[in-house]
Amino acid sequence: MLSEDKVSHLSHVILMAVKQHAGARVKSDDARLLKEIKHVLAAELVQEQEIDRKVKAKLASYSRGIIEGSNEWDVLYRKTFEEEMRKQTKI
Repeated sequence: MLSEDKVSHLSHVILMAVKQHAGARVKSDDARLLKEIKHVLAAELVQEQEIDRKVKAKLASYSRGIIEGSNEWDVLYRKTFEEEMRKQTKI
């Protein structure tokens, strides 16, 4: 999980990148845009945490007992995490 300071910093970085993009026109005040960016970041982080929980539970349920942190676990975690992310983005 990211701290409030990190989320705030990322929000400012994103806002500055959008404002500097030649094709973008900002029609709202910075405070309102920062609030919306923070809201979107928070929602994404919550979704990612939920997927992380599901993936870890799924890997823990395997009968052959894959050790967390092993190369096999890392590969399966990444693959399963990506599958869950694809499922979430299709909804």
